[in-house]
Amino acid sequence: MQAVIKTGGKQFRVKEGDIINVEKIKGNPGDYVEFNQVLMVSDAEKGNKLGSPLVADSTVKGEILRHLKGEKITVFKFKRKKGYRRKKGHRQIYTSIRITEVKG
Repeated sequence: MQAVIKTGGKQFRVKEGDIINVEKIKGNPGDYVEFNQVLMVSDAEKGNKLGSPLVADSTVKGEILRHLKGEKITVFKFKRKKGYRRKKGHRQIYTSIRITEVKG
């Protein structure tokens, strides 16, 4: 069984056993989280269920594995002929989650 969930402003296609990196979610490693914003559920026997916008009575559960940082992004701003330069870096914090159950 597969599902499309929405979290952190992005959509992910998941199935049981998948490991995904999403925007930081509060919680400690070992905690369980539940995603209620399920956009689509696909099952080989029952077919596809599309939500408008969400599928009713369907949830996806997962376990927090760890928190990690993404690659560094360099932000550089300047204005030509004015001597204005600003260099800044950013590393996004992600949460790694293992999907344990897809219920639809």
